[in-house]
Formats: sequence, structure tokens, C-alpha cells
Amino acid sequence: MKTLDDWLSHLEALHATPIDMGLARVRRVSDAMGLAPTFPVITVGGTNGKGSVCAMLSTMLVRAGYRVGTYTSPHIMRYNERVAIDLEPASDAAIVESFAAIDAARGDTTLTYFEFGTLAAMKAFCDARVDVAVMEVGLGGRLDAVNVFEPDVSVVVSVDIDHQSYLGDTREAIGFEKAGIFRAGKPAICADPNPPASLIDHARAIGADLKCIGSDFGFSRMDNQWSFWMDGHHRHALPFPALRGAYQLSNASAALAVLDCLKLRLPVGQGAVKRGLLEVDWPGRFQVLPGRPQVVLDVGHNPHAVRAMVDSLRRLPFAQNRVAVFSMLSDKDVDAVVELAKDDFDVWYVGGLDMPRGQTGEAIAARLAEHGIAKVKVFDTVEDAWQAALSGAGENDRLTVFGSFHTVAAVLAARQAAR
Repeated sequence: MKTLDDWLSHLEALHATPIDMGLARVRRVSDAMGLAPTFPVITVGGTNGKGSVCAMLSTMLVRAGYRVGTYTSPHIMRYNERVAIDLEPASDAAIVESFAAIDAARGDTTLTYFEFGTLAAMKAFCDARVDVAVMEVGLGGRLDAVNVFEPDVSVVVSVDIDHQSYLGDTREAIGFEKAGIFRAGKPAICADPNPPASLIDHARAIGADLKCIGSDFGFSRMDNQWSFWMDGHHRHALPFPALRGAYQLSNASAALAVLDCLKLRLPVGQGAVKRGLLEVDWPGRFQVLPGRPQVVLDVGHNPHAVRAMVDSLRRLPFAQNRVAVFSMLSDKDVDAVVELAKDDFDVWYVGGLDMPRGQTGEAIAARLAEHGIAKVKVFDTVEDAWQAALSGAGENDRLTVFGSFHTVAAVLAARQAAR
């Protein structure tokens, strides 16, 4: 296998199931490789918002002069997005080198695609001699591959219902899984305003230093700026994050709480914080594109995320026609998402996703009809739905693309191809 694409195709077929919860196999290979980071590790979990927190943290740390490794998932356009060093995607060569090292060390131990990727990211960060690694949990926390590495600070950004077949179907069950990234005697940040008792109880049971938004840290919003507070001190006159969405101040506060916990090892000045907030870039998270008609891209694919998206849409200026470009995977809670969003769009353009767990445009249109949505235009693909929506839009209309990472990726690819 010579190319990154060769490796990725190989990894997809290597393990019997795409998701196999548990740390034993990953730990065995990690130990065989001697992967023991000497730099601080920040582990970020949560149902939604974890990628935004990772992006803000990494940008502020880079602007403070640190060498930063960032591991996130899934990617939107290219696999390399998952592994970044100083905000730049790792090269194909660096990732291939890491994959080859893992393959040589694993013996007859099989790993999933995500587990391979997690070990590869940490090896790349060790090889690059980063000052700090920011690691986003893939699924849950307790049994996620990222949890094989010992965090210096852990963050749970939010707790809501998603991935029920793996994590449970209540906030209490899911909260316990996410709290599995906490460690005894180490700071544990929770940015959910209403954390499940299971999360709080687990933190107390293991002796983690739990800090909750609203009681231990928080923010105050003003017209043109905001301030952050934690343990009796403040950061005043902060600019609003470049990431759009009403919920991003909560995410930014979680990132600043992490920096506060690491201030003796990784001090970050006010200038770096301000630059990081202003310059952070995280595509597909309530991303408002320049130009007309207005286009909003949002990878939200569960009720919690779509509720936040709708709240942010309502804060935008008036749009003459509110157009949805929409598709979702079949294992997501399509009905709850549609019910939340149905009053905020005048017409829906839906297309199929041709992939495992994908649905046809007709199947999605049938779900919309069950919720009383009559103005629906159906297409074979998301790309076709996007092109039709764009060609029919006036300059005062707004097109919102949402429902899945794959939906946003299809539209971004179509936009690139049209340039």
C-alpha cells in the first residue's frame, strides 16, 4: 500500500465491524508502539460542540506560540482534516508513515478504521514533537479509542441523545459514558448547563476536579463583547468568536476553562485569546458563506444540534424565501429533527445519500410528508438538490444545507466543482 487512499480502503475492510467499543485492542497496540505522550493531552467529548471547542482551543494555543496537534472526526472533504499540526492538515506522507508503523506493531490484533486513525494521529503528534495535543472523542468517551491516552484536562461540552445503540437512550446513560474521559485528580470541564446526575456522580466517585458552567465558570454577554469568569478572576473585553451560532459563547467558555486549568504549563495571554477567537475556522458549523443568496452550512444531525441551528437561524436577518437543502442517514432521528425545523423553511429540496445507512430522496420526502410538509422537491442526489435550489434562488433568499456531514460535504464538493 503506497497511497493514503490505498491505506484507507484497507482499513475499512480490516476489522469485522466499523465500531467495536472497548480499549483492550487499542491499548495493546499503543503499548507495543511505545506511544506515551510527554506533552499535555486535552480530551474533548460531548454530543455536539466538541469540534468547535477543539478548534477554538487549538487556534488560541497556536496564536500563543505553541506547537499544537489536533485530532478531530469525521472529516468533511479529506481524511487529512482529522490530523492537524499547527492548524494545517497533516501530509499524506506523515499519515501513511503512522499507518505503516501501527500495522508493523499490531501483530494479529485487528483495529477499526477509527482506532487506526486515533493511534496514527498520536504517533504523528509525537513525531512532530508538539507541545500539546487536543483530541476529540469519536463516540461516547469511556470506551472510545481516544480514551486510551491519559488526559491532563477532560471536557464534556454537551450531553444529549445520539448513537443510542452504543451509548444508551437516556441522558443519564449517555452522561455516564461521556464522563468516562474524566480522571482522578485532574480537571474535568462540563459545559452542559444541565448535566446528568450520572456525570456528576461519576466525577465525584473517581475524585475528578469537576468544573461546571454556571457555577464554577461562565460568561457574560454584552452588545459588542463578552467576558469570561472562573474561580474569581475574569477575562474582559473578548471579541465574539468567528464561529457563528448563539451557542458558541458556551463553547468558547469551555475552551477558556481548559486554558485556565493549564495556565501554569501552557500560559496563554489575552492577545492570543482574542486572536484565536477572531481567527478560528471550523467549516460546516453554522457556517455562513459570503455572497448572495445567503448560504448556511450546518452538519447538525441530531435534535440537540438542529435545535441550536434553528435558534441561530432565527437570529439572522429576514430572508424572502427560507430554503432547506436536506438529507440524513437512516439511523438518525429524522422525525425529531424535521419536527424541530419544519416551521423555519418555506420549501425543502431533498436528495439521496448513496452510502451505507444513506436514504433515497423519496424516503426522506415521505418522512417530511408525515410531518405535514407539503412544499418538497425530490432529487436523486444531494448535489442535484443543491444545484436546483441554487438555480431557483433569488438574492434575498437563504439556503440552509443540513442533516449530515455527508450532506454538507456533497454541497461543498459541488461548489468546488463549479468554480
